[in-house]
Amino acid sequence: MAGLGTQNLIRAALIILLLPGSLEECGRIKVSAPVVRLGDPITASCIINQSCSHLGPEAQILWKLGAELQPGGRQQRLADGTQESTITLPHLNHSWALLSCCLRWGNSLQILDQAELQAGYPPATPHNLSCLMNLTTNSLICQWEPGPDTHLSTNFTLKSFKSRGSCQTKEDSISNCVPENGQSRCSIPRKHLQLYQHMSIWVQAENALGTRASPQLCLVPMDVVKLEPPKLWALDPRPEVAPPPPGCLRLRWEPWKPGLHIEQKCELRHQPRLGAASWALVGPLPFKTLQHELCGLVPSTAYALQMRCTRWPLPGFWSDWSPSLELTTTQQVPIVRLDAWWRQRQLDPRTVDVQLFWKPMPLEEDSGQIQGYVVSWSPSGQAGAVPPLCNTTELNCTFHLPSEAREVVLTAYNTAGTSRPTPVVFLESRGPPLGRLYTMARDPHSLWVGWEPPSPQPRGYVIEWGLGSPSPSGSHKTWRMEHNGSITGTLLEENIRPFQLYEITVTPLYQDTKGPSQLIYAYSQETAPSHAPELHLKHIGKTWAKLEWVPEAPELGKSPLTHYTIFWTNAQDQSFSTVLNASSHGFVLHGLEPGSLYHVHLMAASQAGATNSTSLTLMTLALEESELHILLGLFGLLILFICLCGAARLCCRPSRKNPLWPSVPDPAHSSLGTWVPTIMAEETFQLPSLWDTGMPPITKITVLEEEEKKPGPWESSDSSGTCGLPTLVQAYVLQGDPRAPSTQPQPQPGTSDQVLYGQVLGSPTGPGPGHYLRCDSTQPLLGGLTPSPKSYENLWFQTSPLGTSEPLVPNQEDDCVFDFPLLQGLRVNGVEGLGGF
Repeated sequence: MAGLGTQNLIRAALIILLLPGSLEECGRIKVSAPVVRLGDPITASCIINQSCSHLGPEAQILWKLGAELQPGGRQQRLADGTQESTITLPHLNHSWALLSCCLRWGNSLQILDQAELQAGYPPATPHNLSCLMNLTTNSLICQWEPGPDTHLSTNFTLKSFKSRGSCQTKEDSISNCVPENGQSRCSIPRKHLQLYQHMSIWVQAENALGTRASPQLCLVPMDVVKLEPPKLWALDPRPEVAPPPPGCLRLRWEPWKPGLHIEQKCELRHQPRLGAASWALVGPLPFKTLQHELCGLVPSTAYALQMRCTRWPLPGFWSDWSPSLELTTTQQVPIVRLDAWWRQRQLDPRTVDVQLFWKPMPLEEDSGQIQGYVVSWSPSGQAGAVPPLCNTTELNCTFHLPSEAREVVLTAYNTAGTSRPTPVVFLESRGPPLGRLYTMARDPHSLWVGWEPPSPQPRGYVIEWGLGSPSPSGSHKTWRMEHNGSITGTLLEENIRPFQLYEITVTPLYQDTKGPSQLIYAYSQETAPSHAPELHLKHIGKTWAKLEWVPEAPELGKSPLTHYTIFWTNAQDQSFSTVLNASSHGFVLHGLEPGSLYHVHLMAASQAGATNSTSLTLMTLALEESELHILLGLFGLLILFICLCGAARLCCRPSRKNPLWPSVPDPAHSSLGTWVPTIMAEETFQLPSLWDTGMPPITKITVLEEEEKKPGPWESSDSSGTCGLPTLVQAYVLQGDPRAPSTQPQPQPGTSDQVLYGQVLGSPTGPGPGHYLRCDSTQPLLGGLTPSPKSYENLWFQTSPLGTSEPLVPNQEDDCVFDFPLLQGLRVNGVEGLGGF
């Protein structure tokens, strides 16, 4: 803080020195306080002497705080001719700032004077004062916490004095201790101390805004002594001293020399090097013995040990923990149960090859580390040491035994000794077998094996499992012994992988014998087929191809096939497929294009997945030139036949009422005898009541629709006669028998043959002759000169029974009106048919 204030003063002095000479003595600044509390107001005044020659009568004084102009300045002229400007800053929010008094000089501001302003807080009360007596440096070291920053230069001083009693009276003052800049600790040298006399100590903090002092600390220097930790060493073994028991460590320490004459107590802590265990504390330890035996640890385990000491029984502080010492506990004799299983093979009548397996099962938490195993056998009647059959670190051993040997001994050992011997008796298979044996897959990495227990209940079971068929040595099998004979199944989780076939064997164990082993195959998860059958082309044609394949044999551990799928793709990348059942072994591809290239492959699928075969490429046969010509000819004939059928249908359509061209003869160059119009079958209407012998035959009947209307002057309101035709039917009837000889005069040669439009009036069955009315048509008859026949040309004037020239009108008693246009439906068979006219 002090260094920062010095730099600011130097900067202000340089600014004043750079002022123009004529303005150096013009003005000066006075402030109410150079240092204020942060955020408090501050007042400053700037007085300009009247001797300032450059000051005009209307000169304006301005204020700047740092680089910013400050409004609110009040300017006045005093009685002595000087000018004064006063400004009040309501809140000084900067811990340091320069306040400038300026005069406007042309277009710029000229600084007349500057003042340095500082703001901050009073010092906080120092706290957590503590002191330690360091016997290495023979000094009392005190430290404290200064509190928050005050933004001002603060000085700390450690004050103390000697006293008697409880520091209530002051006897001798001790020189103040001033810490180095920025530190919160200070040391009082030994020459100013009385080691066993009370002294009062406190810390005083001071800055421009005030002074604060910490609470006084009353102490005796030797009561706050902090010793240095001892050094730990492993206790050297000696021949006359027995080694430590398992789980124990022996260590010694070397005390701190300056503290040899001080009564102390010490603590020891230990922690295993491996694992996440916390430190365990042991103490207090007798300090003067300088050695200790630590027991209750895990055998054959490395530990880290640390030690610390303090003044005892007088007050003092604990020393720091010593550097770690690493020691390893002694081993313990293995305390295990060895589960053993075996396989035997008869080599010759007197020798048996035995493969022995075992598993160590610790009986205690700290059973001791095993370094090896020994398999031994002592023939009966043989004295002395017998070499072992096996001495190995593995969990299996193969050896030869005489056929009469029924038992071997298995032990585990380490540096501390051997375990209890485990007899292995080779039992014979004379017990009852298991009931039903079954398996079930729980997940891809486990298998459940269940069985029905036999009677009597066994004392345990041996379960073996491995991949596929048993290996010659059996070393790749995993096995486990269950000592609970009441269980009916177990879960196998060791060395189980998906998609692998496992052979599982279960053997019951009885008290003096064993039962026969039972075998079952299982897999924890099915897999897709390993490969699909290979496609073969059997026959091929122009538009077909016959394919065959040989189904693969079922694989153990693989899901059975559910279906096949054949895919084929042509040269235009158009894909086709078909699905076949799993029993298929061939298929014929139809609908292929001649002379085209195809790619075919077969996919074999199961519930676990699908596998594709290799692709087969084939090309269909091309068409011959003669066959191509035949096909083109047949195709042309088919097109021609379709065109002819369409034309015939268009020309001969029965329902056509308006043909494209009417079949009308030319009256000037034809006669009715040579004109034979076509009669449609569906237009022939049979009237059974009209084929009476007394009625002239009807050449043609045309059915016309007639709207219903009220009876007119030409129609009868009530029908008294009987008519066999419907009311909406009108017919054109030619009276007379066309086959009878004509009684009418023949037309004279050279006379034009005329076809008349007319109606026949009267009942067809009536006795009288028919009456004719001409049609009131304006259509000329094939180029006739008149629009319609004249009235004297109508037949009713010529056939009138009264021989009058008065036309006959229709009788109102007639129920039916028969009309026929001769040019649309009259059929005449030869010239003799015209006699009726």
